[in-house]
Amino acid sequence: MNDRVIRAAIVGVEVGAITSTIDARWLMAYAAGVGETDPRYYDTSAAAGPAVHPLFPVCYEWPVALAVREKTIDATLAPLSVHATHHLVVHRPPRPGDRLLTSARVIGLTRRRSGTLVVTRFTTTDERGAPVTTTDYGSVYRGIDCDAEASEAHATVGAWTTRRAHRDPESPSGMPPVLGEARWTDAVDLPSGAAHVYTECARIWNPIHTDAAVARAAGLDRIILHGTATLAIAISRVVRRDLSGEPTTVTEVAARFTGMVPMPSTLTIRGLGRTGDRTCFDALDASGSTVLTGGEICCQPVKT
Repeated sequence: MNDRVIRAAIVGVEVGAITSTIDARWLMAYAAGVGETDPRYYDTSAAAGPAVHPLFPVCYEWPVALAVREKTIDATLAPLSVHATHHLVVHRPPRPGDRLLTSARVIGLTRRRSGTLVVTRFTTTDERGAPVTTTDYGSVYRGIDCDAEASEAHATVGAWTTRRAHRDPESPSGMPPVLGEARWTDAVDLPSGAAHVYTECARIWNPIHTDAAVARAAGLDRIILHGTATLAIAISRVVRRDLSGEPTTVTEVAARFTGMVPMPSTLTIRGLGRTGDRTCFDALDASGSTVLTGGEICCQPVKT
C-alpha cells in the first residue's frame, strides 16, 4: 500500500460522539486567546454567563478531529495538513454548563493542484440531541495525491444550509461573494507568543504552531498562526465593527485560507460588502497578501 496516497475509502468514515463539558473558564480563556477586550466575554455575573466567541466550537471539535484523522490518515502525512476551508453553522450558541456530544464524518475528498482536500463534518448536539453547531472543515494535505478525482459526497458540502438556492462551488458557504471596496480596515499586531497563547487557551495543540523544529521539518522557516486563530481574530473585528459587538447574533461563518501567517506578524482585517444578513471580509498579512478570503458572517438582526 502506498502511504503517500489518500484513499477514497475514507469518505463516510465516522467517529464519536466525544463528550465535552463547557465551563465559563474555557469560554473566557478562548476570548483572551484571540485578544478580545469586550467585557461581555468575561462577565460571569451575567444571567447567561460570559458571552461565547462565535468560533469557540473549534475547541470542542478538536479532540474529534484528532480521532477521525487517526482513523483515516497515515500518521506521516499529518504534518503536511493545512487548514483550507471552514464553514460553521450555529444552531444555538454553546453555554456554560453544556454537556455537548460531537461526532465527525469524512464527507469529501478532492484532488487539488496543491494536494488533496479532505472535508470533515463535525456535528454537535446537546444531551437531549438538539443541534448546537455543525462545521465543515477542509484540510489540504500538501503534495499528497488521492485515488479519486472527487468523491460524490463532496458535492453535499453546505447542503444543510437549505435556505440558499444558488450555490457557488468556489465559496466555502456556497454563496457568491459580496463585492465592493473595503469599508474599514483593522490592523492587529501578533507578537511572537500569540500562537502559544492561543494553543493553551483553546486547548488545541498542533506543534507546527508552537514548535520551531517541527515547523522547519514541515518546510516552514518559522511557526505559523493557527487558521482558526486567524479566522477568530477576523470574526472579532467584524462583530465589533458591523454587529454592534453582539456575538450571539452570529448564525453562520465561512472562509477560505489562502496563505500562512508566520509569527510574529501583523494581520489586517478588511470589512467588505454587506447585503441582507451577510457581511463579507478578508484578511491580509504584513506584506499585503491575502491569507483569508471569501470570509462571510450571517447573523440575526441585532435586538434594540
